[in-house]
Parts: sequence; structure tokens; C-alpha cells
Amino acid sequence: VHVRIQQRNGRKSLTTVQGLKKEFSYSKILKDVKKEFCCNGTVVQDPELGQVIQLQGDQRKNVATFLVQAGIVKKEHIKIHGF
Repeated sequence: VHVRIQQRNGRKSLTTVQGLKKEFSYSKILKDVKKEFCCNGTVVQDPELGQVIQLQGDQRKNVATFLVQAGIVKKEHIKIHGF
């Protein structure tokens, strides 16, 4: 599972989560993450990467801990990218 940050304009940024297993409901994970961290987000369909979750702001650490606590992925399978 790859958690990345993308710079938008100014101080704004996007956090993307990719590489989750296909059998997970992306929309349900997104709903819980949005509620937990008070940010907006969406599920984007990418031709190469499949489904990618996008979140507003720098949520890299939050998302990583959330995925581990929810039992979705093991800690050693998460790779956090970005500065």
C-alpha cells in the first residue's frame, strides 16, 4: 500500500492511497477516513493503478495509522512517500 502526497497550489496538498486489495470497499474506507480526520476525499479510477483514494491535506501519518488500527493492512506493508 502506497501513501503519497501531491502538492497542489500554494500550501494545499493531496494525499493519495493506492494498492489496497480489490475486495475492500473503497467507498466505505473513504467514508470512515473522512469522518475520522475531518477532511474531504474521493475515489478516483486510474487506468494503470486501479482505484486510488484521494484526500484533502497532508494525511499521510493519519491514514497509515488508521489502516493499521482498522486491520486493513499490516504496518510493514505500508510505504509512505513524500518529503
